Amino acid sequence: MTAASSHSSSPREFDVTLPDDRTLHGYDAGPAAGIPVLWHHGTPNTGPPPTPLLDTAASLGLRWVSFDRPAYGGSTRLEGRTVVSVAADAAAFADALELETFAVMGHSGGGPHALACAAELPERVSAVVSIAGLAPFDAAGLDWFEGMGTTSSASLRAALDGVERKRRHEESSADAAVDFTARDWATLAGPWAWLAEIAAAGVATGLDGMIDDDLAYVTRWGVDLGAITAPVLLLHGDDDRVVPAGHSRWLASALPGSEHWALPEEGHLSVLAAEERGAEDALQWLAQSVDR
Repeated sequence: MTAASSHSSSPREFDVTLPDDRTLHGYDAGPAAGIPVLWHHGTPNTGPPPTPLLDTAASLGLRWVSFDRPAYGGSTRLEGRTVVSVAADAAAFADALELETFAVMGHSGGGPHALACAAELPERVSAVVSIAGLAPFDAAGLDWFEGMGTTSSASLRAALDGVERKRRHEESSADAAVDFTARDWATLAGPWAWLAEIAAAGVATGLDGMIDDDLAYVTRWGVDLGAITAPVLLLHGDDDRVVPAGHSRWLASALPGSEHWALPEEGHLSVLAAEERGAEDALQWLAQSVDR
C-alpha cells in the first residue's frame, strides 16, 4: 500500500495492490480508532467519502474508508466485472487497512455494491445502509424500469445490448437531460454540490467505469441477498426518477427485518439532504446498529 500526498482537510489517499496486481485507489478519513464505514459511490462517480457527512461521521466516532471502483479515478479496470465482484476487492482493501470488520454505505449504484459486500462477507460487515439503491435486474415481480426517467432508462437499456452499444449510446447522448427533480437540482446548490464534483471526476478518465457499472446492474448480480445477516437500512425518495422507489420497496420485501425509510417528495439527490431521515439520520442509525 503506497500513500499519496494529502492535507488535513481532505481524506488521506493511497493505492492498494490487489492479489491480481490491479490497483485500487483508496481514501481514509476520520479517527483511526473510529468505527470503519466503507462508502460505495454511485455512477458515474469517484470514491472519496461524502464531504457533507464528514463532520457528522466524526461526531459519531465513525471513520470513512472508500475506494474508486475499477476503471474510475485511480483504480485499474476489471473488464466483465459484476456487482458481486466488488466484495473481493472490498475484502482486500479492508485487509490492507487491517480492518477486521466494517459497516457499508452506498448511494445509488453504490447500494447494490454495499449489499454485495454484506452478502459475501457476513462475518465482516456489521451494518448496511443503501440510499436510493437499485434492486437486482432479475427481481421477481418488479417492473425494473417502471417510474424511471427517459434518460436513465435509455442508458440502462443500452447496456442490455453490450459494451459497444452502451459506449455508442453514451457518446451520442452526453447532453441528454438528467432525470432530476426540482428538489434534486436545489440540492446541488447547497453542500451536496460535492456530488457534481465527483460525477465530473467519474468521467474525467473516460467512460469505462460507467459502462462497466451499468452492464453489471442489468446482468445477474451473483448476490444472495438471503445471506445478509447484518442490520440493513433502505432509504429512498418517493419521487426518485433515476432509481424508482419501487426498487427499495422490493429490497425491503426481500430482506425481512430490514428497515425501510420512504421519504415523500424527495428525489434521487434530495433524499441525501433531507432534514428528517436523510443521510445524516442514516449515519446515526448505522452508528447505533454497529455492534461495538
